[in-house]
Amino acid sequence: MDTKVALDTIWVLITGMLVFFMNLGFATVEAGMQPAKNCVNILSKNFVVFAVTSVVFWLLGFGIMFGDGSPFVGLQGLLGLHGTDNSPATGEAYQGVYSALNWTGVPLMAKFFFQLVFAGTAATIVSGAVGSRIKYLSFIVFSCVMGTLIYPVTGHWIWGGGFLAKMGFWDFAGSTVVHSVGGWAALTGALILGPRIGKFGPNGEVRATPGHELSLATLGTFVLWLGWFGFNPGSTMAADPEAISRICVTTNSGGVAAAITATITSWLLLGKPDLGMTLNGLLAGLVAITAPCAYVSVESSLAIGAVAGVLVVLSVMFFEQKVKIDDPVGATSVHLVNGVWGTLALGLFSQGKFMPNTTGDGLLFGGGANLLITQFKGVVAVGVFTLVVSALTWFILKAVMGIRVSAREEIEGLDIGEHGNSAYPEFVVRKTFPIVTSSVSASPQLAVK
Repeated sequence: MDTKVALDTIWVLITGMLVFFMNLGFATVEAGMQPAKNCVNILSKNFVVFAVTSVVFWLLGFGIMFGDGSPFVGLQGLLGLHGTDNSPATGEAYQGVYSALNWTGVPLMAKFFFQLVFAGTAATIVSGAVGSRIKYLSFIVFSCVMGTLIYPVTGHWIWGGGFLAKMGFWDFAGSTVVHSVGGWAALTGALILGPRIGKFGPNGEVRATPGHELSLATLGTFVLWLGWFGFNPGSTMAADPEAISRICVTTNSGGVAAAITATITSWLLLGKPDLGMTLNGLLAGLVAITAPCAYVSVESSLAIGAVAGVLVVLSVMFFEQKVKIDDPVGATSVHLVNGVWGTLALGLFSQGKFMPNTTGDGLLFGGGANLLITQFKGVVAVGVFTLVVSALTWFILKAVMGIRVSAREEIEGLDIGEHGNSAYPEFVVRKTFPIVTSSVSASPQLAVK
């Protein structure tokens, strides 16, 4: 193995580890934006979803996504990762298993690990949108379907050499492959589950349900921000100095522009600069720049992010106030709406000079409308498939095992009902034994002892 392959492998593995670290970000963002009584449930779901995705993606998902097969699904490399590495740099003979990945010379295990953490990200997007009311086991089963079927099939179309790739559809790091797929699945889950008890009044008015710990949500957003510097630059699958440097900058520019415009938009529409909107604004910008990050200038990334920040605020208000969809963390607005926007933005802002022999120029740079039209077709195809399969899965789960906890359990909190545990047990003690706690509070000496 030569030095380039070794350095590329180290780069891919380290950026993959950064993407894995995003699981902590999702867990803390979702936990902080929901009531304390559901904190354990949210944390546990985010923990387990990556575990089950790791197993099912290794067993079937990776082969369905990247295995050689038809334009619609991979048919080789199933039942566990196997076959020789298809990288010419390894000197091994290619046996026709994962030809969609032969453009990068890193070992097969490095390719698998990097793609695995992406699959886990798509699955965990669903968690927040269905939070505070979904049965734990039903969510785990749905996550298995995401990692085995929904994500791999659509991923095959785009990254696995499928029909969308052959049409000229581009998505560098996953605005559609990861984020909008997770967003469509989250939307169907939120719709079929219905809103949380008390979320909407008798006349449809929205009742505020603030998260219990915005410090936790802010910490999680910073973790996700850091993880995106693995998500996007790592998708080069090679330590190309110029490319990864530029992609880091366009990624950051898209995120910060959206954070600023989301803050301004919420200030204008809500009367105050809402922190939750600022956090979701940053994430929306990062989602939007994920598809075009390698193909656009820094100036274009700022424009893409600026639009994303406005979109996420308007989208949250639309879903909640107009169509009465209860998404506790705004996952549909962040990942679905801005995954679509970022994918279409690629057709507008791409410049062929950044990655020759790829996208060519977008509509705004004299390339015509063909790329934008192809991007739109891809968005529709992925959206229809994910909506249909996700909805069928939710309805089957609803009929077979139920998907929503009881009203009593929802009101009392999923932490006790689903896990028999509490994230903040001292609060329970104080409520149960008010005399003891008041005595301790009144006596500093006793408190010290």
